Amino acid sequence: MKKSHFKKAMALGLAMAMVGALSACSVEGETSTTAAAKEADTKSAETKKEESGAAPAASSGSGVIYGIYKAGDQTWFIDEGNAAKAAVEKNGDTFTYVDAKMNPEEYLKAIDNAIANNAKGIVTCIPDQTMSQAAVDKAKEAGIPIVAADDALQDTSGNKLAPWVGINAYVIGQANGKWIAQYVKDNDLAGKDDVGMLIMTMDTVSSCVPRAEGEIAQFTEDCPDFDQSKIYKADYDGTTDKGNTAAASVITAHPEVKTWLITGANEEGTIGACRALESAGLDKDACVVGLGGYMAKDEWNTKGADGTCMKAAAYFSAQSVGEGSVNVLYKLINGETPDMETAVDAVIVTPDNYKDVMGKDAE
Repeated sequence: MKKSHFKKAMALGLAMAMVGALSACSVEGETSTTAAAKEADTKSAETKKEESGAAPAASSGSGVIYGIYKAGDQTWFIDEGNAAKAAVEKNGDTFTYVDAKMNPEEYLKAIDNAIANNAKGIVTCIPDQTMSQAAVDKAKEAGIPIVAADDALQDTSGNKLAPWVGINAYVIGQANGKWIAQYVKDNDLAGKDDVGMLIMTMDTVSSCVPRAEGEIAQFTEDCPDFDQSKIYKADYDGTTDKGNTAAASVITAHPEVKTWLITGANEEGTIGACRALESAGLDKDACVVGLGGYMAKDEWNTKGADGTCMKAAAYFSAQSVGEGSVNVLYKLINGETPDMETAVDAVIVTPDNYKDVMGKDAE
């Protein structure tokens, strides 16, 4: 080879080698940048998820069950949620508890969050039953099983849109009515002009309406001599504050009544009535019967039998509803067809027997 040709070949070789080196550096640089970008995106997504309070992604072989409750700060739902959580964890999944704060917008947002986080299933107590169809449709479209706890998910005709787990409402109402009727007989209160009865109602909640119906039906059957014109109603939203306000309004409107017999749709309402009676100075001779027992026991634990006008309560277990709703949900998850209704019964407790009957729930 001539010297000039040799130099040209050397120059061409060196140029190609440099191009190859530059190409290799360029590819390597792009790979590194892409990996870094992906890592940054992942960290950003994780940060956003933590900031939003969303549940972490389920680990391999497990999933996330959402418990969305209309009033998650109330004792009943806290206890129910704890029971649901234990049942979920027993099945190897994780549980996310959500308080909808009696707010329809918060509730639907919680449903959307459950869907966005690929929930394995949802147990829920809805704050407004007119939204039932919307909630069920969202879950169905996402392929997520949903079960109603306490308050049914139902259509405008009252037909259940999803399996329901709750208390045997009418029967429990009857138990309260029967106990109050016996109290009237034992204390010779029938036929007295200064004795009145107040039923705390929640007429917009389907699971609560039968409670009041059972209370009135059984009371009037067992105590036919009681003047039915002295049976009053006060509607509220299920909270203690609104129960207090509703009861106080009726008590103030009937100053002729000196002895009040009161029961209601849930424990919070009857506790609110207790406070209203105390404010009116009428608690000493009053008889209030709770519905749940989970707040009545606090009255008895702190004030004793003689320190409160809460004389009895229909006790039913939040644990039974919490566990029951999860058990029904897993049947759906496993492709089974559960009963559309699962009802829990109650037993009347008083300061004399509540610790024996309620066990740990009395603490």
